[in-house]
Amino acid sequence: MSSGEQIPPWLQEQVGRMQQLQQNLQSIMVQKQHLETEQLETDRALEALKKAGDGDAVYKAAGSILVKSDKGALIAELEERKELANTRLTVLAKQEARLKENLKEAETKIREMLRGPPAPSGQKPDTK
Repeated sequence: MSSGEQIPPWLQEQVGRMQQLQQNLQSIMVQKQHLETEQLETDRALEALKKAGDGDAVYKAAGSILVKSDKGALIAELEERKELANTRLTVLAKQEARLKENLKEAETKIREMLRGPPAPSGQKPDTK
């Protein structure tokens, strides 16, 4: 395609679709990263909480203040949060894999469209 030619509408549509897939993939990856960070923080909090003695005072963040809480209730809450994060990570991983596959298919389709029809088998395309 020379610089004077405009991009055909069918190609613009495919490129737009591919860009949308890339944006969706980026969004999924950011969400996964946030969940993984949250999961690490939850693991650290659980570890520290389990090391605390039964008679030790434990606190829970409630906005910008700390509120005294029950150790058992906090452990249960953190375990539930961890389980929920694991489930969400599994879903995001599946979405990421699906998006990567769709992106690969879109890239292949665009390449095929740009190449044009394939040369008959056994013959090389004319490269004049």
